[in-house]
Amino acid sequence: MPYAVEATDLTKRFKEIIALDGLTLKVAEGGIYGLIGPNGAGKTTTLRIVSTLILPTKGSVRVFGHDVVHEASEVRKLIAYLPEEAGAYKNLSGYEYLQFMGGFSSQDSANLKTMVEDAARISGLRERLKDRVKGYSKGMKRRLLVARALMNKPRLAILDEPTSGLDVLHAYHVREIIKQYAKEHKVTVLLSSHNMLEVEQLCDQVALVNKGKIIVEGTPSALKSTHKAANLEEVFVEVAGLA
Repeated sequence: MPYAVEATDLTKRFKEIIALDGLTLKVAEGGIYGLIGPNGAGKTTTLRIVSTLILPTKGSVRVFGHDVVHEASEVRKLIAYLPEEAGAYKNLSGYEYLQFMGGFSSQDSANLKTMVEDAARISGLRERLKDRVKGYSKGMKRRLLVARALMNKPRLAILDEPTSGLDVLHAYHVREIIKQYAKEHKVTVLLSSHNMLEVEQLCDQVALVNKGKIIVEGTPSALKSTHKAANLEEVFVEVAGLA
């Protein structure tokens, strides 16, 4: 059984900037894997390469055995990607937006109806789905977008900073959406976050990223135990040599 994601010696340069510097990781199928670290560590660049949006300078990435460069079309059939700054069409209602986006994945009306119903349930927005998106709070929009990313049951859901900028209540709802969906549908989730305390509650496996490299990975509990730390922030400070 191939890994959900297998990246080897992944390097990405933007002119003089080295965004990724030989990053290597293996994400097992099933569960939630988190890339965590400070802004600029290389998390988003990694997700964009896995999502086939940009090409690596060097190294390789395979998603369920498919090379993201040479088999990009096959990879795109298996994934859903939610960027940190994704938006929704503000003049559509939540329902209309889900129907519109679902139409790209399914031309069958019965299947599309089921997808939209699933997305509506996932979002938890209930009657507010009848309202135009322009009247939504940031948290409501994010819940709608996460539901859109999950509605076609991808084998791999790639979520970049899924709770960034949300208040406590909406961040909680988004985390619960992700956890419940991954558990119910055996979907693999690869996400990024700079919020290390939040990731402890969400991820089965984590990789701490700094300056384009993975500096340590494992389960949150194992990392805290190994480094005798109270939380992942303390682990990061120790292994990154910031203490």
